[in-house]
This record gives sequence, structure tokens and C-alpha cells, in this order.
Amino acid sequence: MDPFAMGGIQAQLKAVQEEAARAEVEGSAGSGLVVVRMNGAQDVLAVHIDPRALADRELCEDLVRAATNDAVRRSREAQAEAMRSFAARLGLPPGLLGL
Repeated sequence: MDPFAMGGIQAQLKAVQEEAARAEVEGSAGSGLVVVRMNGAQDVLAVHIDPRALADRELCEDLVRAATNDAVRRSREAQAEAMRSFAARLGLPPGLLGL
């Protein structure tokens, strides 16, 4: 199928971006003591804190920060992969979009 035939590149790019924004990822820290779920727009959707992590406030804070950073990293990776896939479908050479 010709990638240019269905509504143009801009419409396809917008669809890829919207899909990436809806995608959900999880970041975790402390072997799963804290898990943060967020979408591709990097909105935090949920936070789970194992009760064992609550015994030490500083540890809990560190784990929440680390899990959130992990989720952000995973979200960015998912978005970059979606763009690489889109570029490949268009037949663009790898790295052309800086990804």
C-alpha cells in the first residue's frame, strides 16, 4: 500500500502522534515497590506504592522519583519507536528524523 495514498503524510503523522500519546507505559523502582503508569503524553495515570515502602519516607520519595523517571524514559522510547516505525513505512532512511 502506498503510504501517500491515504490522506497524506501530515494526517498519518498526526494519527501516529495521537496513538503514541494514548499508549501507556509503566516505570518501576525498588524491585516493584513503586510503580508509576503514564501515557505517551507523560500524564501520570496511576501510582502504586507497596506498603513496605511507606515505612521509610525518604526511601519512598526516592522510589517515587525513580519510578516516575523510569516511566518518562519508557514513554520517550515508545514515542521514538513510533516515529521510527512511521519513517520506515514512508521508506525514509534510518536516522533521517534524528531518531
